[in-house]
Amino acid sequence: MSRSTILAHIEEQDDGTATGIWEPYVLRSAFQPIFALGHGKLKVTAYEGLIRPFKDEQSVSPQDFFLAIPAAERLNAETLTRTLHVLNAGRFLDPEKMLFVNFDPSVFHERQIADMVLHEMRVTLNEAGIDPRRVVCEVTEQKSSSQQALAVFVDALRGSGFKVAIDDFGAEASDMERVEMLGPDIVKFDARWISRLMETKPGFALLSVMVDEFVSKGITVIFEGIEENWQLEAAEAAGAHMVQGYLLARPELVPGSFAAIARDSGASSNGAGPGATPGHPHPTFGRRKAT
Repeated sequence: MSRSTILAHIEEQDDGTATGIWEPYVLRSAFQPIFALGHGKLKVTAYEGLIRPFKDEQSVSPQDFFLAIPAAERLNAETLTRTLHVLNAGRFLDPEKMLFVNFDPSVFHERQIADMVLHEMRVTLNEAGIDPRRVVCEVTEQKSSSQQALAVFVDALRGSGFKVAIDDFGAEASDMERVEMLGPDIVKFDARWISRLMETKPGFALLSVMVDEFVSKGITVIFEGIEENWQLEAAEAAGAHMVQGYLLARPELVPGSFAAIARDSGASSNGAGPGATPGHPHPTFGRRKAT
């Protein structure tokens, strides 16, 4: 998708937000805060861009939207969603925070594709006034059509100044082999996977060992899907650097109230977080009895 073609799919609304038009869908950006975790405190340090499709003004799941797109058009659709996130981040997010955007590794099977996508990213970042060093490129859990092409693409990302993250570690193709091959700056642990491990003492011990291994390699660890206080406590006990989830803050459509979220993010992790329900119980370990 050329730059002119991308722009033809984007409309600016009266409130300054950029929306995408992919008939019959309207695409909007949502951002979910990611919090640094340490010494019992939470602080917004980044935002992840998430696409929110609408059809006939009704919300459609991102999964259903992408499944409806022919394989030949998947790259173009993904390029459009990243462009929306970058433009909206430049207008509405704190310029000091990092921006996470997703890349599906299955579409990067040729160097020419990678070069084209990176060129479009650099142009859009320049337009939005975003330093590439703020951007974290998440390699999602899908299988790659070519491991060599994926490795080349990740090297190109680093060459452009981006940080690299592996998303949903523990799910599908996001495994230790991918970590070893790509040497990411950040690993995001899959929500369902860590939730299962947190429920038992042996599982929690394994989780802690894996976090320690990544930390020893200089890799930042993020726990996704934090929905209850006991999970937040377990994430801190396991040594996670950052956390993300509905307990802390839900994704918000732009323009959103991101300034308020950032202002209120100094809460203690030993009680109700920014998005938590006050008075929710916070047990010492786990919601369920460890076995």
